[in-house]
Amino acid sequence: MTVLKTSMRNFLAHKGRMALSAVAVLLSVAFVCGTLVFTDTMSTTFDKLFAATSSDVTVSAKGASDTGETTSDNGKPPVLPASVLDEVRGADGVKSAEGTVFSTSVTVVDGDKDSLSPTSGGPTIVGSWNGNDARTMKITDGAAPKGPEQVMVDADTADKHDLTLGDEIAVINVVGTHTAKVSGIADFTVTNPGAAIFYLDTKTAQQVLVGESGVYTNVNVTAAAGVSDAQLKKNVAAELGGGFKVQTAEETAEANQKDVEGFMSVMKYAMLGFAGIAFLVGIFLIINTFSMLVAQRTREIGLMRAIGSSRKQVNRSVLAEALLLGVFGSILGVGAGIGLAVGLMKLMGSMGMQLSTDDLTVAWTTPALGLLLGVVVTVLAAYLPARRAGKISPMAALRDAGTPADVKAGRIRGLIGLALTGAGGFALYLAGAADKAADGSLWLGLGVVLSLIGFVVVGPVLAGGVVRVLGAVLLRAFGPVGRMAERNALRNPRRTGATGAALMIGLALVACLSVVGSSMVASATDELDKTVGTDFIIQSDSGQLITPQAVQAVKSAPAVDRVTEYKWTQADFTTPDGKTLKDTAITAADPTYATDLRVETVAGKLGDAYRPDSMSVHEDFAKDHGISIGSKIDVAFEDGSTGALTVRAITSSEAVVDAGAMYTSIDTLATYVPADRMPLDMLLFVSAKDGQVDAAYTALKDSLHDYPQYTVRDQTDYKEALKDQIGQLLNMIYGLLALAIVVAILGVVNTLALSVVERTREIGLMRAIGLSRRQLRRMIRMESVVIALFGALLGLGLGMGWGATAQQLLALEGLKVLEIPWPTITGVFIGSAFVGLFAALIPAFRAGRMNVLNAIATE
Repeated sequence: MTVLKTSMRNFLAHKGRMALSAVAVLLSVAFVCGTLVFTDTMSTTFDKLFAATSSDVTVSAKGASDTGETTSDNGKPPVLPASVLDEVRGADGVKSAEGTVFSTSVTVVDGDKDSLSPTSGGPTIVGSWNGNDARTMKITDGAAPKGPEQVMVDADTADKHDLTLGDEIAVINVVGTHTAKVSGIADFTVTNPGAAIFYLDTKTAQQVLVGESGVYTNVNVTAAAGVSDAQLKKNVAAELGGGFKVQTAEETAEANQKDVEGFMSVMKYAMLGFAGIAFLVGIFLIINTFSMLVAQRTREIGLMRAIGSSRKQVNRSVLAEALLLGVFGSILGVGAGIGLAVGLMKLMGSMGMQLSTDDLTVAWTTPALGLLLGVVVTVLAAYLPARRAGKISPMAALRDAGTPADVKAGRIRGLIGLALTGAGGFALYLAGAADKAADGSLWLGLGVVLSLIGFVVVGPVLAGGVVRVLGAVLLRAFGPVGRMAERNALRNPRRTGATGAALMIGLALVACLSVVGSSMVASATDELDKTVGTDFIIQSDSGQLITPQAVQAVKSAPAVDRVTEYKWTQADFTTPDGKTLKDTAITAADPTYATDLRVETVAGKLGDAYRPDSMSVHEDFAKDHGISIGSKIDVAFEDGSTGALTVRAITSSEAVVDAGAMYTSIDTLATYVPADRMPLDMLLFVSAKDGQVDAAYTALKDSLHDYPQYTVRDQTDYKEALKDQIGQLLNMIYGLLALAIVVAILGVVNTLALSVVERTREIGLMRAIGLSRRQLRRMIRMESVVIALFGALLGLGLGMGWGATAQQLLALEGLKVLEIPWPTITGVFIGSAFVGLFAALIPAFRAGRMNVLNAIATE
């Protein structure tokens, strides 16, 4: 009880200093809990949606996916004949059955040819209005579609694009372009996770989406009273025989859930990873806080020991304070995490993915995990200062002599840090020298961990040299004030090292990712310059295949010399070594592709692969299966027949563009795949007539005006798009790393604030002999800047080392250009100085307000 009272008194006596540490715990716990609540809520939302939209039993074509997605290579959904509907209705236990048609291989535009597809990445669905949809949609304006001239749209899409009754929209797909006017607007009775949905009547949907009447993509079956879904499935399957996919509502919902689980898992664990980084940075803040509080209470601890307190009691007292801090910060963090989850839901709503707070899911494990993490991390971080406090002898404490073992412990720490750093550096060297990326990645991970720990441990040793250099470059110009700031930073190297290390971790990751991102862009740009021999590349950024109508529009554009079509399909390969490889990718292109993409070959000529019944394979594939020029491979094409193709070329496996591709000609593909099942083009490569590049660029954009889903890019545009994609990813990562940097800034603030309290008497004496308030504040600001720049130098240097090593591994995959983004590195370094200035504002202001006489009288 005495220990608890003492801990509570000390905790409240330093509540201002504890508050900053509590904020670090709060932020870290909030990020963890917010991530868990957000992803659990998304899971609940999708569960409700899939449960509500699934009929008791669904019948679909054998080629359809489990989720009902319709992304056939030929642009049409797999369908069922109308006779299936009659057979299903005749099965035992069927109350009702309804045929429906829908497709996701569509683009929908308004009257101005602007896309109505979601920007959040959700699907665009065009389907027939049916009873199953009527259970989850409520018509709020107008009426359901009747006839080919009418279409109904969901309310979210209508609101986003200002659609009203009577507005004209167009549905574009492989069948053609169909225009209709909005006859009704329907609102979701469940949460819309971001899809854009358009409804036609059944006959119109069949013609628009498939191009023929009397077919369905699905048959939705409702069970009679007392018949379970499992029994109904069994009855329907028995009635139909083989060749169809029959699923219960539960199976359909599970398949849909699995489809979104991958995305949610990546997002969840990525965000938790950044929360872990913030926790790691927060450990340094807590260690520094308790180390300085213990140092300031040295005499008090000595008195406690002198009157009978044991080492364990002193240790427990400090740990009890940490426990209070952890509990307080974690409780606030759990609440803040729920608020963060709501904020993320609102953010997703602005992007088109509507998540209702009615579905907010807070599992009991979330606050429990948040409290556990916050308390455990805080107590563990306070263990070293607590142990150090317990070791202080009463006599040494009473005469302010400190601990004699500090110098010896510092030397041991330095040796351990150098050993760890050396081991980390050697592991990074082995990673860079690896022959295989998989082997090198293991060494890279080990090198990152060891070098990071090594720099943290050796930080106090490095602080002396680095701070002196920074002082000589930056502080000497400020005369005595600058020299005092330098000496203050050097006064306690352990404290400076720990404070700098907190900032170092976040900046090391920023530098590493900047180097990797810049190198990827530079490598890809270099590879494009070397290999791509065409003027323009046409593709859909949303992954839509290119319809024959769009291909014809491109070929008809003025100033165009040639158009190379590029298709992708799957086939079963039977190789000369007798092995059968299922669902292997094969690329079919026009013969001019050998000119448009300069692919290096190790045997034969790529152009020969486009001869009749010929193909190419890549080098690794050839080695694995004993293939050489002239070898024959039996290729069983998806949706087609089998042909014996002769290998005419073996391409290098080190290619970056189209890495690992195996080629054949479109004419060869057409020999074995029926015309109505031929896959659509993924890309078009277009070359302009001599001297007419600008005219062709304009003509191509004009020709695709009616097809806004496709983008025309020249090589400059393509490089910029690649740079933007990587830049957006990096910006998102930097945003998440900002949490760790914010916690590091709190650490600098806390260290300076406690340092000011620790030097109260000294500050009073300096003021008494003539140091002005402005000079005092400047001294503290400079000290803060030096500490921040010390952490930045370590972090940026370490991160660039990690990034350069990672690039060496990427070079094994063809990304051979190392590029250091000096503008980014310089900007981060300069920004660190401003971080130091910002962190010093409050401590410097408080120091300047000290009463001189009271400060001198302080013990």
